[in-house]
Amino acid sequence: MDTPDALIGTGLYPLRQAARLVGADARNVRRWLRGYSWKSRDGRSSSGPLWHLQYEDDEDLGGERVLGFQDLLELRTVAKFIGQGVSLRVIRATIDTASEFLGRYPLQSKRFLTDGKRIFLEAVERSGEDPRLMDIRRRQFVFDAVIRPSLFEGIDYDSHGRAQRWFPVPKARIIVLDPQVQFGEPIVAASGVPTDTLYAAYLAEGKDRSRVAKLYRVTPQAVNAAVLFEQRLAA
Repeated sequence: MDTPDALIGTGLYPLRQAARLVGADARNVRRWLRGYSWKSRDGRSSSGPLWHLQYEDDEDLGGERVLGFQDLLELRTVAKFIGQGVSLRVIRATIDTASEFLGRYPLQSKRFLTDGKRIFLEAVERSGEDPRLMDIRRRQFVFDAVIRPSLFEGIDYDSHGRAQRWFPVPKARIIVLDPQVQFGEPIVAASGVPTDTLYAAYLAEGKDRSRVAKLYRVTPQAVNAAVLFEQRLAA
């Protein structure tokens, strides 16, 4: 297994936690990342994972389907496509096509903001998707009105266009996932206190936000943000 120092800056998310963070069903995420098989006219067909995970070759983590930070953001984009009714066939073709131009983890690359629409339309054609299910207007709507605005909301990029941090509640920017801190788990940006720690204290202290704020030296606003965030994940 990699040493703890080697894992710093990469993020560490068990599959179930990753699914909760992006608002997807864990069973579906497992299929997307492990691949799946089904009965067909020729006997049995199979489909591989949508992409190879960051820790896939790690002797301890590979078999556990643990995600890194880049994996998590790629999964976030896939979940958004799925939420808009885009088929796995088109998503797979989009990832394959985008990888040719943008390299590994293309869906959360900043360049996908400018090149993504062309890549997406090409992927629809490459996938052989029935044009009756996704006509030209629908493709434009999916990408321009839904995917493009939401893909990059809350993401901070470095000078090379690589994602560095994710603020899952972008308007407030109180909570952040930063692979350089606490292995990328959700924390209060200003203090580094994990949101699940604040939520556990909130329950233990009789839901007294002010007391929790004093105990952890954070603002009541930060406690409230952590509580709402953890409740949303639990739901």
